Amino acid sequence: MLPRPKKRLGQHFLTDRHYLARIVAEIAPRAGEAMLEIGPGPGALTEALCGIVQPLHAVEVDPELAEALRGRFPPSALVVHEGDVLQFDLGALPAPLRVVGNLPYNVSTPILFHVASHVARLSDCVFMLQREVVERMVAEPDTPAYGRLSVMLQEQFEMSLAFRVPPGAFTPPPKVESAIVRMRPRATNAPRARDERTFASVVAAAFFQRRKTLRNALRTLAGEAAFRAASIDPSRRGETLSVAEFRRLADAVACLPGAALTERAG
Repeated sequence: MLPRPKKRLGQHFLTDRHYLARIVAEIAPRAGEAMLEIGPGPGALTEALCGIVQPLHAVEVDPELAEALRGRFPPSALVVHEGDVLQFDLGALPAPLRVVGNLPYNVSTPILFHVASHVARLSDCVFMLQREVVERMVAEPDTPAYGRLSVMLQEQFEMSLAFRVPPGAFTPPPKVESAIVRMRPRATNAPRARDERTFASVVAAAFFQRRKTLRNALRTLAGEAAFRAASIDPSRRGETLSVAEFRRLADAVACLPGAALTERAG
């Protein structure tokens, strides 16, 4: 019998067998892989995965569901880690690691950033999320959905929206449509920002107030020398910059801190 979903945990359980089969096909699990499932819930996807990947690791925040999973699957098939995935160390699992799951929509963005912090150890990720979030993840520059989440994840991953999942596929049905996204780490030789913290700061400032020009949005971070070095017009808005342009601007800020400070002081 399906457990009663807990509203405070944002629980919506996938119960449609058609969409479950499509998700399993998208993941395409293979024996011998290291895999982590986030938010297994009552174990519909878990059952399909741990029949192939053994042991499958799973992180479940709900103690009742975690205990039910331990009673249903032997430790040789499923290792249940009870607790908040935001506190879980993905680095403790074997690499390369595949990460999958139906992410709780109320904390999906923090979970995505947490997973992304381990990108060097990842093989790929297949997640179900609110459709609007997936559209933001894969958005192109100068579109309404393009923002901080788009840039930060596209700096590290190649991503694609695989297919959409209607509310009726869940119990209880959420108020929003869902979608499946596949995330593959960019090649190790792909261009990277010189300094990750500077890149993150520049991107966050550029999108904090979307209508501001870069000159105004980044006034505490970048001076005119940085914009010249990056060949970026400071009268543009952040939402018009590609990921590569953000990388170039962040690199200029990281390399020209003295020039930026001097100009601001003047």
